[in-house]
Amino acid sequence: MGKRSMPDTSSQAGPHVPVLLDEVLAAFDPIAGKRIVDGTFGAGGYSRAMLEAGATVIAIDRDPSVQPFADALSAEFDDRFFFVPGTFSQLDSLAADHGPIDGVVLDIGVSSMQLDQAERGFSFMRDGPLDMRMSGSGESAADLVNALETEQLANLLYAFGEERKSRRIAQFIVAARETKPIETTLELARIIEKSIGRKPGDAHPATRSFQALRIAVNAEFDQLVEALFAAERLLDEGGRLVVVSFHSLEDRIVKRFFDPEKGGPSQSRHMPQVQTEARRWVEVAKARKAGEAELSGNPRARSAVLRAATRSDADSRPVKFDGLGVPKVREA
Repeated sequence: MGKRSMPDTSSQAGPHVPVLLDEVLAAFDPIAGKRIVDGTFGAGGYSRAMLEAGATVIAIDRDPSVQPFADALSAEFDDRFFFVPGTFSQLDSLAADHGPIDGVVLDIGVSSMQLDQAERGFSFMRDGPLDMRMSGSGESAADLVNALETEQLANLLYAFGEERKSRRIAQFIVAARETKPIETTLELARIIEKSIGRKPGDAHPATRSFQALRIAVNAEFDQLVEALFAAERLLDEGGRLVVVSFHSLEDRIVKRFFDPEKGGPSQSRHMPQVQTEARRWVEVAKARKAGEAELSGNPRARSAVLRAATRSDADSRPVKFDGLGVPKVREA
């Protein structure tokens, strides 16, 4: 696997700025009059832009803190904006009552808004409770950090964060919690920095570990796969699916979902050719990244990758994780 870019978590990242916005709108062109599901509403950046361009938007989010943003858009675009609380993995059922849908957009991962809220515990740059739960329910990052055995924790950090020094980090975490439970973000960040050190100019040593814990707490890879197949069930022929991801693990899943042959074994020309199944997605666009102008004003866009495709007339597939490259945590 090539070098993986990481989402910017510094305070310099512009708050609530939707990345690749022009590219997202262009992917639905012409957008006026279309019904679009914004499966990751957040602060409503994509939704507002699509509404202003004349679309009807059905927005979905599991984070209760986004409600004020939804209320504001509802008041402004009463007849064209609908907010449905829930997870984007269920977007087909959540949007079922809103008529034929022309497109779906997903912005994967933690938002700058969540990073800016110290009390949510997503960022190692701000002191707060070690939480990381997008929905506010279920196991927190503190629960994992204080309960997993060394081998389990190391495997999690390696699989979901591609942290090569995961074993050493896990050993330091387990040793530290013997004195007292690890309860805050800065406390965990200091333990990780102490375990592997920090070189000037490098990303913060806790970057990959915090990513891994966040992904585990929120089952983000499972949610992504379920959401992709939900969009496939929801969209009729000609519908567009646009996905913005922020690191190579997510992007690999999206790429292989659109083109399953990318994840399968290559066929030898000397062997009988295996009949490939019908393509569910056509007009698969090349990956798009932010240009220099956007990067200068929104550093978070640096690691963003946009992929888009058009739904074919083939029947939707059952949910299948095999072949998508979904990382798995090795059993201890």
